[in-house]
Amino acid sequence: MNLAHTTVLLWVWGSLQSFEIVEKENIFQKTPCPAFLMFDNAAYLADMSFELPCHCKPEEVSAVVWYYQKHLGSSHTKVLTDFDGRVLTEAAHVRVGSDMLVRFSIRMFSLLVFRAQPEDSGLYFCGSRKGDYFYAYDVDIQSNEGMVATFQDEDQEPFEDEYHGDLHVFTTFWEWTPCDRCGVRGEQWRIGLCYLQSPGLSPRYRKTLPNVVSCGSQAVPKKLWTIARAHTPELLVRSCIVSCEKRKTIREGLLAIFNYVSKVGSRPWVPQVPIQFHQQRLGHGLIISCPGARPEHAVAWDKDGQHLYRTHYLKGVNRSMRVFIDHGNQLHIRFTQLSDRGIYYCWRQGVQIAGFRLAVKSRGHYHVSFSDPETRSVLQLTLIGYLLITAVFVSIHLFRCCCYVFRCCPNFSP
Repeated sequence: MNLAHTTVLLWVWGSLQSFEIVEKENIFQKTPCPAFLMFDNAAYLADMSFELPCHCKPEEVSAVVWYYQKHLGSSHTKVLTDFDGRVLTEAAHVRVGSDMLVRFSIRMFSLLVFRAQPEDSGLYFCGSRKGDYFYAYDVDIQSNEGMVATFQDEDQEPFEDEYHGDLHVFTTFWEWTPCDRCGVRGEQWRIGLCYLQSPGLSPRYRKTLPNVVSCGSQAVPKKLWTIARAHTPELLVRSCIVSCEKRKTIREGLLAIFNYVSKVGSRPWVPQVPIQFHQQRLGHGLIISCPGARPEHAVAWDKDGQHLYRTHYLKGVNRSMRVFIDHGNQLHIRFTQLSDRGIYYCWRQGVQIAGFRLAVKSRGHYHVSFSDPETRSVLQLTLIGYLLITAVFVSIHLFRCCCYVFRCCPNFSP
């Protein structure tokens, strides 16, 4: 009897598994590919990561291949796959400025691009090994270099919409981020990207609203694009305050033991978050990143007990800033001074997650490393100077040899 029950259960479980597999395969059957290839418009801010799902493909295609073109009909096409559709890249290992072929990943037929740059703007095609295209995207990566910050607490207003005849240029804002701190006054912000509305757009590009696409879309004619590119992305910032959630940590038992055993005034200091130690040379720059944070996250920085609010420390607020926060949520310290010593705490999505104890040394032996950009710059300058001196030396001797051969060298002897 038990054997019969077990057999029935195994049969039912196998049937359910088969049903699940069939349902997953039928996802693409329910989404037929368009007879005429269209482009879905999507816009992102530089340094963000995004995902492009392949919404349709023929049932007989088991692996997709992603292609990239800078412009429609371009003779140069990049293939973003290993032809098996299984390229995997970890976002933590991707650096800013890396080539796009290093910053992408393919997972479950979707294309993931990490730390996108304005140079990644263009057309992305989901297709087969034979070069057949099933689905396509028109991706616009807008630069954050000229990004303008607007602070609502100071009664500042976002850009007004621009009208140039039939052309309407405006800013579309994303949702507000969560408050970046808890228990104290924090900040939250929303990113605004440039969009335009015009009746003269190409009908081959899909729009969420009639005749509305991002300013860098391929659907925008060149004459309109030159007008719209002056409208830069925006960042809207306002204050907020939320209460902290009660979280039970492992350190509570540890703190209880310390409170019981230690004498008054001599209790050891136990950090609430992991602390990383870093030693920096005096006068050199430093960039600190929050672990696991992305540009779209709500990230905040504190130095000891001082809150580094974006109202005063955001990049571009003051051109002479030595300490500032960039639009990628990284903390920059230019020309490190002795007063920069301390613990810098990092908040992510309203939770304090890490600390960095910074020590500044003015003297001592410095270990040279080729991974240091300053070391590479010194070596490059030294090599360039050596090559210039060598070129001058060789040129002088060639000139003297030519003069000697052709008997045209002037006689400098008395």
